[in-house]
Parts: sequence; C-alpha cells; structure tokens
Amino acid sequence: MSARGFRQVDVFTDQPLLGNPVAVVENALDLSTDDMHAFTSWTNLSEATFLLPPSDAAADYRVRIFCPGRELPFAGHPTLGTCHAWLEAGGHPRTDIIVQECGAGLVRIRRDGDVLAFAAPPLRRRGPLDEVDVVRIAQGLGLSRDQIIDHQWCDNGPGWQAVLLESAEAVLSVTPDATSLAGLDVGVVGPHASGDVDWEVRAFFPGNSGLTEDPVTGSLNAALAQWLIPSGRAHGTYVAAQGTAVGRAGRIHVTSDGDDIWIGGRCVTVITGEVHL
Repeated sequence: MSARGFRQVDVFTDQPLLGNPVAVVENALDLSTDDMHAFTSWTNLSEATFLLPPSDAAADYRVRIFCPGRELPFAGHPTLGTCHAWLEAGGHPRTDIIVQECGAGLVRIRRDGDVLAFAAPPLRRRGPLDEVDVVRIAQGLGLSRDQIIDHQWCDNGPGWQAVLLESAEAVLSVTPDATSLAGLDVGVVGPHASGDVDWEVRAFFPGNSGLTEDPVTGSLNAALAQWLIPSGRAHGTYVAAQGTAVGRAGRIHVTSDGDDIWIGGRCVTVITGEVHL
C-alpha cells in the first residue's frame, strides 16, 4: 500500500460545491484495474480518474477514467478536472495545447485565462434515434411524444441519446422514471429565452441505486454542441447551464473554432491530500 497524491476537483464552476466533483489519484501506474474499480466505488462519486505516464509520445499525460462499475474511454468533466489536478501538481505541457491520452485516444485541452477547454472528440454514432426509443424516452421523462422537438444519437464514448425540448423550463420540469429509463444514457436540452445562459441541460444515466442525474456533464455537452451548432439550432459560441435541478450551478462554455468545438469550464480544487492504495 502506497501513499499517492490526491485531489478532489469541482468542475464547471469556480465556486466549491456548485459543479461536478471528480476524484483524481496521482502516480497510479502500479494500481490494477480492480484497484481502480474498487476505489471509484468507494468514493461514491460519479467518476474517479487515475494519472499515469503517457504511452504515446505526443501526450503530456495518460488517464484512466472510471465510473462505478465500468471504465469509460472518455468523459468530459473528468478530463478537465484531471488536467486541472495535473497542472496543480506541477505538470508542464510542452506546448500551449495540453494533450491528454485516454481510452478514446488523444484529447487536446487549451487554457483561456482560468477556463480549461477540451476539443470535442469525434462522435462514434450520430443521427436520429429509433422511434421506439424516442417513445420510451418520452414516457420515461413524463412527457408526451410531441413534446420532443428533435432527437439525436450523441455517442462519443458514453452512448448518450439526446432529446430537444421547446424550452429550458420544459427541461427543468421533466420527471424521470428510473424503471422506464433503465439502462439508457439520456440527455435533455432546451433553450433559454433570455439571460446570460443560452441552453439548459440535464443528463440521466444508470447508477448504483437506479437512475442517476449527473450534475454537469462534459461529454454530453460536447456531443450536443456537435449536433446543435452544425444543424443551426445553436450559435457557434454559447453558454449552457446544468445542475439547476439538483442544486448545482454548472456553466459550460462552448466555442466553435474552425473544425473544432471546444467545451470549457472553470475548476476549483476542494480537497488536497494523500490516498493510501
């Protein structure tokens, strides 16, 4: 058992306890996959990450990303939280762009002041959902079928199935049913009519006790941007809110820049110390 550096980082916020936390374990090279699964479950967080030396010469560091019960090839808020922790621990990128190696390949991260942003990875699956799934999702959200304006596969590792509602208010009023949505990763998005936030987002996925609502979800917001911007539904630069329904105040900064869509947010370290694994 060894002592390892540890940080718990709140992501997509600059105020502790209002974003989405991720546990980051440093120097994890000698930990087994079973060790990582066990620690992730023990944290009772949605994700934990484990920092490793890169195996690709183009990367600055490598990370393995876990949620309870499974390893993820990519996830958004763990990417930003891990990068924040790596920089705080003394990591020095070789260029202005930080390169993270993960199960989905190489992910680029850039800094703009105190905002970290990752380049959205390519979608593994896109296009409209099957109608049978749309009906099931509508029922599982407590909606009628005609309240779903549009729908899309938003699969960039996590297999998000996203639905568009007419307004942010409609998004905030959905009442998910764990039984109806069992086994699905569902994203819900709707526009704000005015204010400093353009879109409201909610994310539901299977958890240890049935259905979990994620406070703020980088992967879903990345895939939503890859749907909403090219389709003309969203501007090339916008801000999304997520976590409102669960008492958080996540803010996701989205920017389309050439061929890339960047998903950004602020991060704050809440806990620093050691773990003994």
